[in-house]
Amino acid sequence: MDKFLLQQQVLERLADDLLQADQAARVAHETATHEENIAENKYDTLGLEASYLATGQARRAEAIREAMADWRQFRPRAYDPGLGIQIGALVCLVDADDRQQHLFLGPNGGSMKLQSGAQLVQVISSDAPLAQAMLGKGEGDEVLVQVGSIRQQFEVLRVD
Repeated sequence: MDKFLLQQQVLERLADDLLQADQAARVAHETATHEENIAENKYDTLGLEASYLATGQARRAEAIREAMADWRQFRPRAYDPGLGIQIGALVCLVDADDRQQHLFLGPNGGSMKLQSGAQLVQVISSDAPLAQAMLGKGEGDEVLVQVGSIRQQFEVLRVD
């Protein structure tokens, strides 16, 4: 798997998300400011609700822009066994039932699933609990993650 191709896929997906968020913000703003949505009484809140929605969509669009900037600046490096798993690593984990999962650790804002050839790759943020549990680990190491009452255990099969 090519890390740089995965990075480009993340950027493409974020660009699509940004287009959708911008469009949703525009529509909500138009709804909020349309003359037919002027409140006639205190119970007529369509314009106010659309205004809140427009603000939320604008914030979402800004968060996506920030994530895109982080992903553009991101330079995945080759795996260094001396440092263990770091941001930019491609990791193959296996659980107790021999189910494998492929993960790409990246900057914030890129949590998504991507297809790389026949392989499904989960992109996770460096702040994700699983990413935090993997940092510094190497091939053959055990990774434990406690999320709420669920405890998950994995073995690191491969790191690129």
